[in-house]
Amino acid sequence: MSKKRQPAEPPRKPGRTVLRPDCERCFGLCCVAPAFSASADFAIDKPAGQACPNLSADSRCGIHKRLRQQGFPGCAVFDCFGAGQKVAQVTFGGRDWRAAPETAQSMFDAFTVMRQLHELLWYLTEALSLPAGGSLHGELRFAYDETERLAHSQAEELVGLDVKTHREHINALLLLVSELARAKVPGPRDDRRGDDLIGADLSGADLRGANLRGALLIAADLRGADLRGADLIGADFRGTDIRGADLRQSIFLTQSQLDAAKGNAQTRLPPSFAHPTHWTSG
Repeated sequence: MSKKRQPAEPPRKPGRTVLRPDCERCFGLCCVAPAFSASADFAIDKPAGQACPNLSADSRCGIHKRLRQQGFPGCAVFDCFGAGQKVAQVTFGGRDWRAAPETAQSMFDAFTVMRQLHELLWYLTEALSLPAGGSLHGELRFAYDETERLAHSQAEELVGLDVKTHREHINALLLLVSELARAKVPGPRDDRRGDDLIGADLSGADLRGANLRGALLIAADLRGADLRGADLIGADFRGTDIRGADLRQSIFLTQSQLDAAKGNAQTRLPPSFAHPTHWTSG
């Protein structure tokens, strides 16, 4: 895509309200469109495009309050970034795939693409809020507006998008913002990008300003670790122990990462995030 292209209208101030799931306005798309395999995250195998047996006729999950106990923690932490209601209510104008089965496959395919676009909008919104990335705000704003434009495409256009190339462009821009933001953090800054840290003992570690993009932190011990200013985009927090850890000022964090981790009341978070209900009090 050309960076010289200008948005047709003055850009809106980006916000995250529309990037949060609103299951009441969706048709259970996250319970149908994706495939999952029996594992620690899912109790059963389910092919893409087939409804989960726990999905009820009213598009609600029949075991929503017992997902973890029933062997579906992967569902409990899934975040569509608001793509579900966008596809259901905007792209398909409120037509339920059950009532209009001819739209089903197209809707599922569009949901897969929309989720990626909305995830990028989530990260771009944060990048635009970081003072350190001020020199890149023009490019970030353009990237945001272009991604928003793509998210309003018709279903057939969505399915045909080259999302991989678009993601690569956005990710390169987000990395530049990350480098500028982390450069403001004093002291050495570890580069653990993409590292296999499964089960690693990092309790009490000074990870301020660290690059943890895509790091595998599954079941790692990060109790009491200092993650202020760390780039956490794509880091796998499944079963990660972050009790007492400090994640304030961390960048590119998502609620689903926190939902996948083990924390407590002493885990310090950025103000826009909530302590998951399954975390312990002590």
